[in-house]
Amino acid sequence: MGEKWTTANIPDQRGRVAVVTGANTGLGYETAKALAERGASVVLAVRNVEKGEQAAAGMTGDVTVQALDLTSLDSVRTAAAALRSRLDRIDLLINNAGVMYTPKQTTRDGFEMQFGTNHLGHFALTGLLLDLMLPVPGSRVVTVSSTGHRIRAAIHFDDLQWERSYSRVAAYGQSKLANLMFTYELQRRLATHGTTVAVAAHPGVSSTELARNTPAALRLPLTWLAPLITQTPAMGALPTLRAATDPAVLGGQYYGPGGRFEVMGHPRLVTSSSESYEVAVQQRLWAVSEDLTGVRFPVVQPRRNSLLSGSADTI
Repeated sequence: MGEKWTTANIPDQRGRVAVVTGANTGLGYETAKALAERGASVVLAVRNVEKGEQAAAGMTGDVTVQALDLTSLDSVRTAAAALRSRLDRIDLLINNAGVMYTPKQTTRDGFEMQFGTNHLGHFALTGLLLDLMLPVPGSRVVTVSSTGHRIRAAIHFDDLQWERSYSRVAAYGQSKLANLMFTYELQRRLATHGTTVAVAAHPGVSSTELARNTPAALRLPLTWLAPLITQTPAMGALPTLRAATDPAVLGGQYYGPGGRFEVMGHPRLVTSSSESYEVAVQQRLWAVSEDLTGVRFPVVQPRRNSLLSGSADTI
């Protein structure tokens, strides 16, 4: 396929089941809508069920709603149990929901809001649903990151919850870097199973509600620049949709806009920061995430540090 990949390139999704988090607005809405239009049975996993029902009403096809609050591990477990009771398979799990640049606050479990929502909530949800995906040929876990994973971003193991000091920009960067590291480590663990793959995507700069907490110092300049550096949610959803449906996609890949600086444009294969590929940090983050969430995945860690190695021994 060429660089002008659009929703017209999405293969027939009939018979496939997709769960999309944060699908009542913005990128998630556009992602779910496009999948439903191509025939997928889509579950909108959203915090506000009423808004989810309104979103579903604006879509064609088989679209249902599931309550999910990623700021609460109890809610994540409840949602996963409900999905397991009503679904016998999941072909696509799209970890799309997120918060950005929030003031200092914590989730119900005491995690810093951005790290807890963007990374830990999705980590737990994926682990609790993965065995519905492992037997399904062509199934994919698609996690949405951001170019923000390059901005002041590191995994602060000495203060993951930002209790000593807080920077909303750096905390967002940590959460989005964690999304990528989770994807790469998950793919390493999935490689020996031969069915499910893990892929990442980012939307570039899209005009959505996600930016409502942008710091005041940045808000005015961004308002002036917005027409030049932002694209519609429908365009911003294309990298996620390509990662989810393009038959040529491989596990461990990362998709984003193809324009300059990956801000706008049709989706293509991109690369993430050098920090995101540090295997030892990925594995340490995984272990910490298991401890914090209490969720263990039904896949094991390979001995060989190869992201896409399908022949790695397991322990």
